[in-house]
Amino acid sequence: MSPKGYHFIVEASGCNEIIGNVQEMQKILVEAARKANTQVWSVSFHCFPPNGVSGVVVISESHLSIHTWPEANYMALDIYTCGEHSMPEIAVEYVIEQVKSTHTHITEITRGLDDDGDMEYYHSFITWEERRKKSHPHHQQ
Repeated sequence: MSPKGYHFIVEASGCNEIIGNVQEMQKILVEAARKANTQVWSVSFHCFPPNGVSGVVVISESHLSIHTWPEANYMALDIYTCGEHSMPEIAVEYVIEQVKSTHTHITEITRGLDDDGDMEYYHSFITWEERRKKSHPHHQQ
């Protein structure tokens, strides 16, 4: 099996109040792992006073983690998967949609690359930003 994996680092700004709800954030990350076609092994979330959330979902393919600052409407999301069947980009999009982020800065790192077979691994990365329309309060899900 190849050690090649995909690591997404996401800065999500303009998030809604759900990022301060530890139970909801846990549900969102576990569902994101499911949507990414990964196997969940362990889940650990914690609420920091007054309402910041940190959590990790350990999967066979690696992990999903979040740290939130509701007072700043900001969430840091980290998703790393390996394996041929995982779809981390779907997990990233799902989480961003659920927290209604208005701006994201995303870095995708491809890890475990060894183009010439010498067992010396490296990574490459790309970065981009996305602006999203703020949803109208009467149209929120």
